[in-house]
Amino acid sequence: MHVAGLFIYPVKSLRGLAVSAASLDRFGLIGDRRFLVIDAQNRFLTQRVLPAMATIETALTATALILRAPHGGSCAVPLQDNNAPLVRTTIWRDTVDAEDCGTEVAVWLSHVLRQPCRLVRLGTAYHRSVKPSRAQPGDVVTFADAFPLLAVSEASLAHLNDRLIARGESPVPMNRFRPSLVLAGCDAHAEDRAAHWRIGDVALRAGGPCDRCPITTTDQLTGERHHHEPLRTLATYRRDPAEPTNVNFGQNLVHETKSGTLHVGDAVTFGA
Repeated sequence: MHVAGLFIYPVKSLRGLAVSAASLDRFGLIGDRRFLVIDAQNRFLTQRVLPAMATIETALTATALILRAPHGGSCAVPLQDNNAPLVRTTIWRDTVDAEDCGTEVAVWLSHVLRQPCRLVRLGTAYHRSVKPSRAQPGDVVTFADAFPLLAVSEASLAHLNDRLIARGESPVPMNRFRPSLVLAGCDAHAEDRAAHWRIGDVALRAGGPCDRCPITTTDQLTGERHHHEPLRTLATYRRDPAEPTNVNFGQNLVHETKSGTLHVGDAVTFGA
């Protein structure tokens, strides 16, 4: 069993990047979800309500985040700004202090997404803990939904696609599930069955299954939403026994080793 794919998503809900290696800090993969789009009320925005966010490409240089839209040109944003004003930002039930990224990118994003919005980023004042029921001291998270990492196996996706095809539906690509780690060399849903993981020198623990949302029905290249699949098929065999309204696919992870580097090709081992 090994890491077959590594992905970071510099801006929550915008397009991600495939990488061959990714280093870790206390928040998770460096460069992952360090930026967030917010609305006029300073609440987070995602593809759940704005599927067009999937069409905005992201890139990282040593000093800047680059955003590109299909028909909207590009915009560059510094990765750091010691003089940026703070914005009290709400993400789910958490309120955090984030750094405002300025008027230029706010105007650009508002034009591309056709609604007033701004971009904020993590800064020195930012703090947000992992979901309390799963946290240990020192466990913090970026603008991700709840956990630093998410793993999905190739076998799990293949099993889902077999079921979709049997129902006369089209198979879906891995990007519908926006994983951090893609595993190969294991059985379907093996990622659900281990409490502790090791990848190279990095120790991780399971945070619990990932409850899937309508983002999985959104084409990650075009932003088009398919209203039923793959959620409808997942609901036939992946309902959470404790929370039957939840449909699970993939495993959330917390990195107990707060530094290190993960590589495509790294061996993955499970522990009890």
